[in-house]
Amino acid sequence: MSIFKGAGVALVTPFKDSGEVNYDKLDEILEEQIAGGTDAVIICGTTGESSTMSHKEHVDVIRFACERVKGRIPVIAGTGSNSTQEAIYLSEEAEKAGSDGLLLVTPYYNKATQGGLIAHYKAIAASVKIPILLYHVPGRTGVTMTPATMVTLCREVPNIVGVKEASGNFSSIATMMSMADGCIDLYSGNDDQIVPLLAMGGKGVISVLSNVAPRQTHDICQKFFDGDTAGSLAEQLRAIPLISALFCEVNPIPVKAAMNLMGKEVGSLRLPLTEMEPQNKEKLAAAMREYGIL
Repeated sequence: MSIFKGAGVALVTPFKDSGEVNYDKLDEILEEQIAGGTDAVIICGTTGESSTMSHKEHVDVIRFACERVKGRIPVIAGTGSNSTQEAIYLSEEAEKAGSDGLLLVTPYYNKATQGGLIAHYKAIAASVKIPILLYHVPGRTGVTMTPATMVTLCREVPNIVGVKEASGNFSSIATMMSMADGCIDLYSGNDDQIVPLLAMGGKGVISVLSNVAPRQTHDICQKFFDGDTAGSLAEQLRAIPLISALFCEVNPIPVKAAMNLMGKEVGSLRLPLTEMEPQNKEKLAAAMREYGIL
């Protein structure tokens, strides 16, 4: 059974002016997401700036999200690392904290072989019982998993159940799904490619867009599942200008700017990420107004 079906939000982590995690604001945006129809929460991923968190912060934020969501929708914790032992530690702690699943990015920088990637993921999976999604985003990690590697992991490891695909390589994704023969739950990792991946048998999206448009992102998926492919495509295409603006600088710089423009007061970013360039912020605001969320 899939961890979730539909639109999962890759949630930002709100910070105070002091740089500390703003738990009151995190509570607020979790409730807004649930009320907005989001189908799952992905906490402490790339969008959540997990790479700048201490281990204690990382685990505390995961625990807080699980406690506040209280099983109403699945909570999936980002626990990947380029150190296998660190990923095992974070994964074990996330399981103890109550996470429903894990999202594990490919180990970056080390440049592991395909055999090394398989060994890395198998070691993490053996340390926990909850289901795992692989996260394939070569544009950020510099690491490409082949279709055969992803199929091998999902076929041979019972609790590795799917892939968040953000490579944008439709030919590779189609090859993977052909080889998988149903053993992979596929999620789009790119908001501008939700419908194409649903058409390949995808279960949904892990979405940045959902931070600012949870109902609309949910509806892209739900309309497709309900057989209204034309409606799903229309909603996808209507969102393209906003999605482009949300990725005109590296994620999560624009989405945090967008949320602050909406009055959500999620705070600033942790270095080395910096505030959005003024000209890009103007373009973002214009796209938000055109979409009807500002």
